[in-house]
Amino acid sequence: MELEDINTIAVLGAGNMGHGIAEVAALAGYDVNLRDINEEFVQDGYDQIEWSLGKLAENDQITDEVADDTLERITPLVDVEESVADADVVIEAVPEKMDIKKDVYGEVEEYAPDHAIFGTNTSSLSITELSEVTNRPEQFCGMHFFNPPIRMPLVEVISGAHTADETLDLIEALAEDVDKSPVRVHKDSPGFIVNRVLVPLMNEAAWMVYEDEATVAEVDSTAKFDMGLPMGLFELTDQVGLDVGLHVQEYMHETLGEAYAPCPMTEEKVEAEELGKKTGKGVYDYEDGEGVQIPTDEGKEWISDRLLAVMADEVAQLIDDDVAGPDAIDEAMKLGAGFPDGPAKMADARGLADLFEALEDAYDESGAARHEPSDALSGFVDEGGFYGPSEDDGELEFETIRLEYPGNMVGHVVIDRPHRMNTISSELLSELSEAIDVLGDDDEVRSILITGEGEKAFSAGADVQSMAAGGADPIGAIELSKQGQDTFGKLESCDMPVVAGIDGYCLGGGMELATCADIRVASERSELGQPELNLGLIPGWGGTQRLKHIVGEGRAKEIILTADRYEAETMEDYGFVNEVVGNDELLEKALDLAEKLAGGPPIAQRFTKRAMLAGRDDTDAGLELEAAAFGHLMATDDLMTGITAFMSGEDAEFEGK
Repeated sequence: MELEDINTIAVLGAGNMGHGIAEVAALAGYDVNLRDINEEFVQDGYDQIEWSLGKLAENDQITDEVADDTLERITPLVDVEESVADADVVIEAVPEKMDIKKDVYGEVEEYAPDHAIFGTNTSSLSITELSEVTNRPEQFCGMHFFNPPIRMPLVEVISGAHTADETLDLIEALAEDVDKSPVRVHKDSPGFIVNRVLVPLMNEAAWMVYEDEATVAEVDSTAKFDMGLPMGLFELTDQVGLDVGLHVQEYMHETLGEAYAPCPMTEEKVEAEELGKKTGKGVYDYEDGEGVQIPTDEGKEWISDRLLAVMADEVAQLIDDDVAGPDAIDEAMKLGAGFPDGPAKMADARGLADLFEALEDAYDESGAARHEPSDALSGFVDEGGFYGPSEDDGELEFETIRLEYPGNMVGHVVIDRPHRMNTISSELLSELSEAIDVLGDDDEVRSILITGEGEKAFSAGADVQSMAAGGADPIGAIELSKQGQDTFGKLESCDMPVVAGIDGYCLGGGMELATCADIRVASERSELGQPELNLGLIPGWGGTQRLKHIVGEGRAKEIILTADRYEAETMEDYGFVNEVVGNDELLEKALDLAEKLAGGPPIAQRFTKRAMLAGRDDTDAGLELEAAAFGHLMATDDLMTGITAFMSGEDAEFEGK
């Protein structure tokens, strides 16, 4: 079966995951049979989809027509035979209990067509064991979405012991077709990738507090503000539910050994029905207390090392057991858990030898099995890291951006943080500054194109989480503002023409970055704005000064003071966007424009930008520079090249001389 042969998808289970998966599939154009065990459950799931589609339409992420058409493609059902009889793919999302899932597959096997592929949304249970309930284990795999499916980009595509490669290829293609990012898990292993790394991390956090090594505040402060994780680990535990986490921990304990024993603190809270936010109390108290309160300044370096070491050990075992490579693990953790960087890269950056020692010391002090470093981790220490020893080849390696050279004298800067909506951090500002220098020194580059990775965002603004890590530190905030002003100022004043290719969200700091480009091309689906005032801030990277020179002071004040979002066509009317193009044309059109500018006379372009910038607030200074440049250009070879080409009707080939 090929992707084009898939028309109908049956989703079994209409709970949070099930109705979310059904919505994602229907939005992508598939007919969906949504099934649950009774009318009340399935209708509730259907109603949740209707509500979600309404919110998407309300926020202009889809049209009312798309919302209506999507809902029409979903059929709520209770009868098993009716739900799977015409299904090409069956995605099971029933409760995370092996017996329940086996019972479902035993019944579904009887009615599903022979060609149908089975995909389980289990987060940790054995794909192989589940597949053996059916008569089609080669057509059975894991298809693990993350909650909520409508927002989370990751799908783990997991092979069981019997799964055919063709099945995995098809499910990967299906995941991409429903606008998700699949990561292949090559071997059936408890927790797969994300939960295999995350659950021991959360368990270790609980053990540290239970054994009086650290406080909840210290652990969560370290995780969120020192390590840059999207949530404190106890904050995450309460969000997921302590009962859910304990279930996975017990399964890992059973299958992987004593090192994965659940912390008694978790067991005690589950027994007391303190399960997290859903019950009003977990690690934090949401009813009688203040809920999650994480200080920004109580992080400890040893806690960071311990947590990194725990992750590193899990990563080492996953790689050593051929479950996934470091690239796949890092991508999965960024997409599925919102990590600022992958755990393999984070561990390499800290130093595996130091992390190995941190685990050894903890083991020597406590004798706890969970602290004994694995042989796999020891092996990677000997190899110099998960990605091997770094080799200095004279080329800069960036973490938050990519430099590409698509030809025709264009240097392409790609903001490469799609898991964070390409938000701008201090690290990204530093790397962008370096990239501008690199491109400026390259004689083969005559124009710069800037885009964001993926289709969702050029850049959704500043990385608020990174900013929050500084706490209420006015000095640190001023330094970050000046860093952004300096970097964006360097881009604005660089000698080459700069094109911004805007696709998706272009908000806050992202719009301030685009403001520094000379020409802006945007896709139809793009949304632009300066929402800083909604946060009680102001644009801090030059937006209060630069925007008015493009759209006028009145429009600039409107955009900044209202903090509204604007469609690309409106921003074209305002003069901020030079051209709005079709969504699928954005990159091609932006690159064509950058190539056209790269073919222009570089000396004249340089002086044009300098004169315009000098005259922004002082017309006389701009005119003086203009006159001097005009005289200088009269003596260049480029002038003769341009005149000759004009007279002959041919295109000029300027050499910048």
